[in-house]
Amino acid sequence: MNCIFCKIIKGEINAYKIYEDDIAIAFLDINPDSMGHTLIIPKKHFQDLDDIDVNTLNHIFKIAKKLKQKIENTLNCDGLTLIQNNGSIQEVKHFHLHLKPFYINKKDKSLEEVYQLLK
Repeated sequence: MNCIFCKIIKGEINAYKIYEDDIAIAFLDINPDSMGHTLIIPKKHFQDLDDIDVNTLNHIFKIAKKLKQKIENTLNCDGLTLIQNNGSIQEVKHFHLHLKPFYINKKDKSLEEVYQLLK
């Protein structure tokens, strides 16, 4: 399998990990739409929402709730959107949940600076 997220999980590709447990990891998007744009992925390969089991999905949303608080408190965003794509709109065919912070006044920190704040 040539899945970039599976390669991140295996440590073959580096990522700015801000959370990890036995079931999932969360890392900063390398091409963020906004400062702090984060992806949460299961360690087991599931293609999309139809494929993932409910227990893993619930676990990912528990992580999302924790990271939402951390991102809001650390980066002072004005809102946060959760997005999960399926089908042709899904760029990487490995289930992932986006956490995209929103800022009224655009804020720019480098990926490394954001990582240092959130790790």
